[in-house]
Amino acid sequence: MSADATLQPLLDALKFSPDNLPLRQHLGGLLRQTGQPQPAEDLYREGLRYHPTDPTLQLGLADAYFALGKTSAAFVVVEELLGQHDDLGPAHLLHARLLHASQQPDAAREAYAQALRLDPGLADTTLANELQANAPRRVPASGPAPGFGEPASPAAPALLGLEKPRITFQDVGGMEAVKEEIRLKIIHPLHFPDLYKAFGKASGGGLLLYGPPGCGKTYLARATAGEVQANFLSVGIAEILDMWLGNSEKNLHQLFELARAQAPCVLFFDEVDALAANRHDLRQSAGRTVINQFLEELDGVSASNEGVLIMAATNAPWHLDPAFRRPGRFDKITLVTPPDEGARASILEILLKGKPLAPDVKPAAVAARTAGLSGADLKAVVDGAVDTRLRLSMRAGRPLPIEQSDLLDAAKLVKPSTKEWFATARNYALYSNEGGLYDEILVYLGVKKPGGL
Repeated sequence: MSADATLQPLLDALKFSPDNLPLRQHLGGLLRQTGQPQPAEDLYREGLRYHPTDPTLQLGLADAYFALGKTSAAFVVVEELLGQHDDLGPAHLLHARLLHASQQPDAAREAYAQALRLDPGLADTTLANELQANAPRRVPASGPAPGFGEPASPAAPALLGLEKPRITFQDVGGMEAVKEEIRLKIIHPLHFPDLYKAFGKASGGGLLLYGPPGCGKTYLARATAGEVQANFLSVGIAEILDMWLGNSEKNLHQLFELARAQAPCVLFFDEVDALAANRHDLRQSAGRTVINQFLEELDGVSASNEGVLIMAATNAPWHLDPAFRRPGRFDKITLVTPPDEGARASILEILLKGKPLAPDVKPAAVAARTAGLSGADLKAVVDGAVDTRLRLSMRAGRPLPIEQSDLLDAAKLVKPSTKEWFATARNYALYSNEGGLYDEILVYLGVKKPGGL
């Protein structure tokens, strides 16, 4: 390895401690900053022998490859890294640079936009200008063809995310109170339209599900669509936000238009707090205009939302702009808690369905030993039991059924993932609970009695 003499003391230190990950990461960064890609490549390749899954070393190696003109090798490393860490902004930025260098402008713009969504501090003025220069020229609104970021048909790109789920409420363990709320909002109006019209109630509306992660908010939204055989359109932040001014609002409008055209339809916004943050916390006007557009769409300013159930999920409802909680928007805000014992038994039965089971397997008995676990935690329990049986089956040369002891042993290794969320939520419910919005949290935690003080 040939490197700048000023870095030699660090290189010598690394020789005495080759598995020192922080030192290797720091030294690799210095080599890249000082324009020494070949020593950097050698350093990262050696480090990955000690730490084969470290994302910093993988990203550094890909960057060194790119600097040395080894584009194909850089692509392989970056794409493998993104497959494991899709939330790594610098990896998306390097991917954008690689795509741009490989004459793939559309994919490069998409990768760069994703990098900025994950970390706005990654903005690269030079790259952005080059991508903008290569973008198709915009055509006036009256022109025959769309410009960059303007689909030829509003529904065309979004149709890719449209589905008709086959799961129903029978596939969702527990959550009976939430299911009843959903029935009142969309299922009953579709089944008894004359009765609802007599009371001046239209089908549709907004329902916000909040609670700790892994408790089935997204799964429940999909099951809602399946319950009434409606279309389901799941929207993430990547489908909305765009780095070009004004395109985010257009994307949002087009998704609402598609849902209206496909009614009855469940339009589901996951992690909605990323799109509907409190405007007082936003310093840039771009974020404010997206929120204003969102509010207009919820109100049905340009078209009626009848037949469209707008559902949203968030882990942090306290970050939402208060305007979203106004009647007629997300006027129903429902806490989705970890399942109780009966619900856990139902979830385990669903998760174990179709798997080889020993006669002694009793989901109810496992449920009694898994208090506080979320639906995702219970899946981890079942996965752990399956892994145990797979290892034993491979040794035996034949499939061995899952036994009760496998589930109980796996349950001992899974800790409730919801405790941290409730610790945060408890503070908001105690000290920032105007109008009793988060009373459900206090009731669940036993701090407050139902309907009491």
